[in-house]
Amino acid sequence: MWRRSVLGKVKSLRGGFCSSPRVTLSSGSCGSDSVRKWLKPSGFDTGIKTFNSLTKQKEPLIVTRDGLATWYSCGPTVYDHPHLGHACSYVRFDILQRILSRLFGITVIHAMVITDIDDKIIKRGWEENVSPMVIARMYEEEFKRDMLSLKVIPPAVYLRVTENVHHIVAFIEGIIKNGHAYSTKEGDVYFDISSIGDRYGRFAGAVDTQTEPGSTNKRDPRDFALWKQSKPQEPCWESPWGSGRPGWHIECSTIASCVFGSQLDIHSGGIDLAFPHHENEIAQCEAYHQCPQWANYFLHSGHLHLKGSAEKMSKSLKNYITIKDFLQSYSANEFRMFCLLTKYRSAIDYSDSSMSEARTSLGTISTFIHDAQAYMKGQLHCSPVQEAFLWERLAETKSCVGKALADDFDTPRAISAIMNLVYHGNCQLHPVSTSDGVARSPAVFGAMVSYIQDVLDIFGINLLHTQETDVTRSCGSLQAIVEQLTQFRSEVRAFALARQNDSTTRSACKPGLYPDRVPLLKACDTLRNDLAPLGVLIKDRGATSTWEITERKQSQVVHKKDQETPS
Repeated sequence: MWRRSVLGKVKSLRGGFCSSPRVTLSSGSCGSDSVRKWLKPSGFDTGIKTFNSLTKQKEPLIVTRDGLATWYSCGPTVYDHPHLGHACSYVRFDILQRILSRLFGITVIHAMVITDIDDKIIKRGWEENVSPMVIARMYEEEFKRDMLSLKVIPPAVYLRVTENVHHIVAFIEGIIKNGHAYSTKEGDVYFDISSIGDRYGRFAGAVDTQTEPGSTNKRDPRDFALWKQSKPQEPCWESPWGSGRPGWHIECSTIASCVFGSQLDIHSGGIDLAFPHHENEIAQCEAYHQCPQWANYFLHSGHLHLKGSAEKMSKSLKNYITIKDFLQSYSANEFRMFCLLTKYRSAIDYSDSSMSEARTSLGTISTFIHDAQAYMKGQLHCSPVQEAFLWERLAETKSCVGKALADDFDTPRAISAIMNLVYHGNCQLHPVSTSDGVARSPAVFGAMVSYIQDVLDIFGINLLHTQETDVTRSCGSLQAIVEQLTQFRSEVRAFALARQNDSTTRSACKPGLYPDRVPLLKACDTLRNDLAPLGVLIKDRGATSTWEITERKQSQVVHKKDQETPS
């Protein structure tokens, strides 16, 4: 059942079910250039240029209301486990929404439909010998849990098709009344493609096109179902055309219109949905509302491929990795970095090597932040820092990141700028054994760390709150235990590193050390090496040591190059 509270919240956004002037749609009498021309919205310019699939080029992103964007996305058809193909699209658009809100100050009002009645759901119910609704609810909840695990911000409202069938029936009646749909003697209702002429086909060619199967009584092979007659043992609802259920495309048009009315700022989805699904959504909405342009921007994400395969990852092809299984090996932060390293519109190859690149990038950033904080605490002694140079690099990075994200959300260029800043910061953090009297520059490193963390937080990556540190907080005392252990080890190590005053009795294996203390030094090194695969990374910095709890999996062994030899 429709929730009144939701309608109340969005009423001010849409001003009713159809708030724009009713305009008679052309049936093709005008040239295709005139009827397909994109209408630049009037409203608030966000300062962003984004690739609009309606025009196949970058356009200024203009939202209807100052500081607010309405955004609709197609949700999952819940008949199986969510997989990485889903995750890639939803995480990418989550990143875009975060950039809009956090960096450009645009509040995003996001609605998503859950397709909980469909041929595939019905078939799965028969296979499992349970109600299709049981299948739908089970996989819907799994989808929502997986999205939270990937730190995807939930939409303002999730809406189910089955709870909005009465709205769908009314929407179909409106399309028929406006002369753009017809019913058959079999009890089906089809959209009449010929009634809108050259207005149809904006996304044709985006993916392989094919006509939709259906009744032989269709007027045109391209016509698609708005309402399908019921079949034996299938869920059905009453309608003026008899018992049946909605077609696939009409659900999104109806529900998006119920929430946002006749004008939508942004519609998103995978590129495989562009045609025919999004094409048909446009046709239905503009036919119902009699408006020249329903959604102002369509944003499409590229497919996720298993490396070496030309096919997208999908449930129907049985070539998928579930989100739950993926998170056994990698973290949400690492998957987000994986998504950030390619443009959201591009196809993306998933492989161990691509995930390793994402993990390495995160590790490089995390190590720099830890080293910079150690320097600020006085635990890491360095040669004099070129402070002015670092302030210049920081200013350049801020400018570059801002320009990149304003240019169609170019996250790869933004991440490249961040990594370049990290490189210059690392170049200044060369440890020395003593720095007595050397001027220090902690402020610039504080500014760099703060900025990097802010940008990552915009992207949904928070290195301060990893899964491991969440567990640490629940245990309460693990960090304090590691702190005490490291301090004890440092005292033992300092004792072992003490030099003999008598130069004539130096040890053969380590000049200047007490021979009987060398085993203590080796024991300290062994402890450091053994703790690293468990996620506790101890770094010896001259006579002092620092530690951090990392995101490394227990099966991952720290490379020798990351370990320092005793001094």
